[in-house]
Amino acid sequence: MSATQPRHAWRPPFAIRIATPIGVLVTALASLFTLCSELKPVPVPPAPAAALALPSVALDAERAHNPCALPEVQASLAAGDDEATVAAFGGGEQFRAAVVVGNAPCIALDDPQRLWVVVNKLRPLAPTDYAPASLGRIGLAATSPSTGLVEDAVTALGEMADAARAAGVGAIGVNNGYRSYRLQQTTYALHVREQGQSGADAGSARPGHSEHQTGLAVDVIACSPRCGGLDEFGSTPQGAWVAEHAWEYGFVVRYEQGETGTTGYLPEPWHLRYIGRELAAAYHHGGYRTLEAFFGLPAAPDYRH
Repeated sequence: MSATQPRHAWRPPFAIRIATPIGVLVTALASLFTLCSELKPVPVPPAPAAALALPSVALDAERAHNPCALPEVQASLAAGDDEATVAAFGGGEQFRAAVVVGNAPCIALDDPQRLWVVVNKLRPLAPTDYAPASLGRIGLAATSPSTGLVEDAVTALGEMADAARAAGVGAIGVNNGYRSYRLQQTTYALHVREQGQSGADAGSARPGHSEHQTGLAVDVIACSPRCGGLDEFGSTPQGAWVAEHAWEYGFVVRYEQGETGTTGYLPEPWHLRYIGRELAAAYHHGGYRTLEAFFGLPAAPDYRH
């Protein structure tokens, strides 16, 4: 063999050549690829509950700040379903709060066709001779022919009387339900003749200012075994039971002891006003004693003139 070197020098194999800069880069990339292929996928944590609840949060915000724009509120108002309207606001307390702060322009407290109407000495009915479109008949013992009420109130009153009887407190009857504008004229004039103007105004509404004219108010009496009068109702077992449980059936005692300065009337534990179960629950749980306070309205101790 000749000692002279061949023309092309011997080159090391690839594994040895990698000492060059390019080889170092290739090796680094290969190592990175191997490392990545061995890594296990990192699980993606679920979205926070707050993020998932965004549509609900947006709906609650709309209900709080612009409830009248909600489709369910508009639909229930158009259908004349007052209980569904209150529920669409989010319940009785949410409804009350929206009205008080002025976020419910679609709710008119002077609309006599609605459960939430407020009638007092400063808030006459409009029109003053308003009459409900339809009335049901109360199926309880009665001491006068005035036994009409709006249908939902008739049903609720019957359920309340049944519950009182089942509770063992005795039968509940009716002295007066709906009174027309003309009948209120007669009733008020009689009180004026017997008690004078100021005496009449303390216990009887002037025509056009009576809750009875809405078909949403009823005067109840105790009927065990016979039907008694209005003045004795508050001291009967029925009177005590009604004061505690009427709200469960959608009624509130409208003229309570100690509230004459707000309502303008002497206490009438027998005078119940139907506002529906949702609103009555909010009224009761909120500790309210007048509709004026419940809806943030001025006191109405007397007429303007």
